[in-house]
Amino acid sequence: MRESPLILTVEDEPRISRYLRSSLQMAGYDVLVAGDGVKALELVQENRPDLVLLDLGLPRMGGFEVLEHIRKQFDMPVIVLTALDTEDDKVKALMMGADDYLPKPFGNRELQARIVAVLRRYQAAEPAAKKETVYQNGGLRIDYSTRQVTIDGSAVHLTPTEYRLLATMAENTNRVLTHDYLLTHVWGVEYSDDVHILRATIWRLRQKIEHDAANPHYILNEPGIGYRLANRNESPSAG
Repeated sequence: MRESPLILTVEDEPRISRYLRSSLQMAGYDVLVAGDGVKALELVQENRPDLVLLDLGLPRMGGFEVLEHIRKQFDMPVIVLTALDTEDDKVKALMMGADDYLPKPFGNRELQARIVAVLRRYQAAEPAAKKETVYQNGGLRIDYSTRQVTIDGSAVHLTPTEYRLLATMAENTNRVLTHDYLLTHVWGVEYSDDVHILRATIWRLRQKIEHDAANPHYILNEPGIGYRLANRNESPSAG
């Protein structure tokens, strides 16, 4: 087990790369540096960092492609740092599995706060101690002891954030949970207004646990309020 979290910074601008390395080391982190997407994936494979700070405008392999490769193989958190500050870029990064998104220029205090929040979320245990060790809802099964999720017997790979969101909703099956409640309990109070990150994670969850993500069976919208995990152990008319 590492004494200090290992952070990989992926940035092709030398000045920004030096700044990130210096500020992170001063904050007590161990740091790896990659100047392009190919090198980033090599370092991810070899070192399994605890967090990746990922620029999108990279040579050799773009940031979105790097993010896609990471999400297919690893659970480590990724914070996107980029000058591409349009809503479409933010939504795309979140939909692809980024844990957070910080547009350039950014302040060191904000960056450090985002890092602490993301690492805390990934290291957190499930939302609350439960009397049962297995949750069963129709074909959805959650084994809390192993944090494994299956749908109709098939294993589903979830990131820690996706798992925490699903477990929070399972803990409150059939209850309407507001956007603010979910953001505060899963991400932290500093994310209470970031509905984009919640919607993107809900979208990813539906892709993984629903048979038809466009017509969800489990995760239901409550327009203007939040979401509800339907109880599919009840009659078909329930929910």
